[in-house]
Amino acid sequence: MQHSFQKQRGLTFISLVLLLGLIAFFTMLVLKIGPIYFNHSKVVNALKAVEQSTDISSQSRDQIMTSLLKRFDMNYVEHVTGDNIVIKAQPGYVKVDIDYERVEPMVGNLSVLVEFHEGFEVGGQ
Repeated sequence: MQHSFQKQRGLTFISLVLLLGLIAFFTMLVLKIGPIYFNHSKVVNALKAVEQSTDISSQSRDQIMTSLLKRFDMNYVEHVTGDNIVIKAQPGYVKVDIDYERVEPMVGNLSVLVEFHEGFEVGGQ
């Protein structure tokens, strides 16, 4: 019995199931991680707005913190609190750092960890 390799085309059922499973996994990954990065873009926009304010280097630490937290509240930023924000404010110099991470459960005991670090400096030290 002779088999023609020209007639054997396409995927086997197992290959098709594995391919569809891989596509489903990456689709789920994008759907879980996408909102995290969208939320992070709102954090970056709030930081840029505070950095570009005209009197930032003359504001106190509490004024800068209040301004950031109000912007986060207006933009519905989740998972970033005052504990994640470090502000060093001296006359003529301001440094703001935001460090936070998100753990997003995927399936069962599989989770994705996303770490973020953003900040800016204004003025001379």
